[in-house]
Amino acid sequence: MMQGEMSGCAVRPYLQQRPLTIRRPGFLREMRGSELAQADQLLQAAFGGPDEAALVRRLRADRALAGEQVLPFEDRIVGYAALSEMRSPQGWLCLAPIAIAPDFQGFGHGRRMVGMLAEWARRSGVFLVVLGDPAFYRRCGFSSERAAKLRAPYPASHLLLAGPGDAVPEETLEYPRAFG
Repeated sequence: MMQGEMSGCAVRPYLQQRPLTIRRPGFLREMRGSELAQADQLLQAAFGGPDEAALVRRLRADRALAGEQVLPFEDRIVGYAALSEMRSPQGWLCLAPIAIAPDFQGFGHGRRMVGMLAEWARRSGVFLVVLGDPAFYRRCGFSSERAAKLRAPYPASHLLLAGPGDAVPEETLEYPRAFG
């Protein structure tokens, strides 16, 4: 068999650079208290420093976290997402930070994780705001058009919204104090 072929099927060159073992984490679930240290390490590894992990610790200390979701794989967590309670409007949440372990990046796990959270927001009737790459978050179910009339202390060009209905809400966003 020639290199780049498996069982008579040509393997695309970009697939040759990745391990052939399928590594698919389980479903998104609420983080357990015993996973705090793992989440901290994951955030530091994914972001290349301590800033995002420190942000999450501040959010926890301020009791501003509505939930911490993780993507488990075998005996570790490989994905993390924080859902923070917005100070205004009441009942809205902010999705930040989001992290995927470096050795799991590039396989669509982040897109799948964020997509599940956008779908959860739609089904549960909660507005979920995210600040980030518009192209990525649109693919996950967020809308920059629905966020067009939101007023925020961050660049409007990177603000997206997921949640119930199709309305374009006019609101002023006030993030948790931990965001600075």
